[in-house]
Amino acid sequence: MRFAAASALLLLVLFLGCNSGSTPNSGTSNSGKSGVAVNLLNVSYDPTRELWKELNSSFAAARSKETGDTVTIKQSHGGSGSQARSVIDGLEADVVSLALWSDTDQLRKKGLIKEGWEDRFPNRSLPYTSTIVFVVRKGNPKGIKDWPDLVKSNIEIITPSPKTSGNGKLAFLAAWGSVILNGGTEDQAKEFITQIYQRTPTLEAGARGATTTFAQKGQGDVHLTWENEAHLEVAESKGDLEIIYPSRSFLAEPHVAVVDDYAGKKGTSEVAEAYLKFLYTQEGQEIIAKHFYRPTNADVLAKHRNQFPEIKLFSITEISKGWDDAQAKFFAEGALFDTIYQSK
Repeated sequence: MRFAAASALLLLVLFLGCNSGSTPNSGTSNSGKSGVAVNLLNVSYDPTRELWKELNSSFAAARSKETGDTVTIKQSHGGSGSQARSVIDGLEADVVSLALWSDTDQLRKKGLIKEGWEDRFPNRSLPYTSTIVFVVRKGNPKGIKDWPDLVKSNIEIITPSPKTSGNGKLAFLAAWGSVILNGGTEDQAKEFITQIYQRTPTLEAGARGATTTFAQKGQGDVHLTWENEAHLEVAESKGDLEIIYPSRSFLAEPHVAVVDDYAGKKGTSEVAEAYLKFLYTQEGQEIIAKHFYRPTNADVLAKHRNQFPEIKLFSITEISKGWDDAQAKFFAEGALFDTIYQSK
């Protein structure tokens, strides 16, 4: 009983802590019919707050103009793996926009999302992609230009935990692939990864926490982070930080999906689907590019090509059999990460 009560309280705190992406309304109906109040919850990964704030406002305005509906969209942010578990444990998301395919597919395995979810929206339900880059101090005093430079003896690395964070998993996989795809063996990749985490003094639970540690607390020489987070971090530093693009990095694919079970029960399925379709409109894709996520519309991407430097990107299937295999091999309890990382 104590565990059930504690779990219920945690879910309530998570929900009440969500940030509103549009102006709240006094209506209580969750019907998708014209001219009613509709409330959606988008459970997302950690550093997407600024992106969804603008997308939510734009969608709510477009929906109101089209149908008369007043749409309020609440946001929940955190480490992607933790967010997936919260939804599984009862956080009633209408949609999810998580960092990894594997996090979203967990919800399918639990029966919360229908089979074939990946094919319900364009580009395999990918309105944008991203990657992992480096952020360094002004002038790059440690001369960090590519992955091998991370294991110099005097380098301190900031990155979130791959046990809870999509950023953490992607940084791990990018580092692993930088060895394997340059002709290295798995033993060499393991040694490289081990050295990286020996130089990591702390592992935050999510991407934004790692940003705070590096940019605001001034810890570390290099931050391994999302491309969009790197741009925000550098802009807010007012010249104190710089972005370094390694020669190769991981192709991040943050899928979106309607959580069919919860949306169906709440009567929000139609509006939730329209919300995600909005991401593929010209307006939605322009907002995505503005926030330094790589839009999947080829024309919009080409228009903003100067803000997305060319970089060799590799997918999960180039270094493993797929996400389930990678999860079991690298991140599950007792898997490779647990064997190499010792908390400081």
